[in-house]
Amino acid sequence: MRVAWIVDDDDEMSQAVSLMLKLLDYNCEIFRDARSTGRQMLQGRKPDVFVLDINMPIVSGIDLLQFIRTRQGFQQIPVVMLSSETTDAQVDEAMRVGADAFVFKPVTLEELEEALAAAIRKRS
Repeated sequence: MRVAWIVDDDDEMSQAVSLMLKLLDYNCEIFRDARSTGRQMLQGRKPDVFVLDINMPIVSGIDLLQFIRTRQGFQQIPVVMLSSETTDAQVDEAMRVGADAFVFKPVTLEELEEALAAAIRKRS
């Protein structure tokens, strides 16, 4: 089964996204911040896909995305960005840095499924 890492400081949203991903046949791991995600990456662990919130304390989702795209072995992992409070400039920045798809909160199962499919196609 595929593994998705959800990185979001909003507990309710990360649980909802996890449930949706489980319906799409993913095992999910939830991280509350970019630092804990980065630590797991540095230990050599990898997901099949990342779902990143943009607005997180201390280290943003865009900063984590930049880290992902510079780490050997992680560059081709699909990344879906997820956010509720986002400007067009943030969306543009996320896509420029290497996001493969973007969805807005609250996200539906269909929107998430479409974003995942687009992200996977882009990295295949």
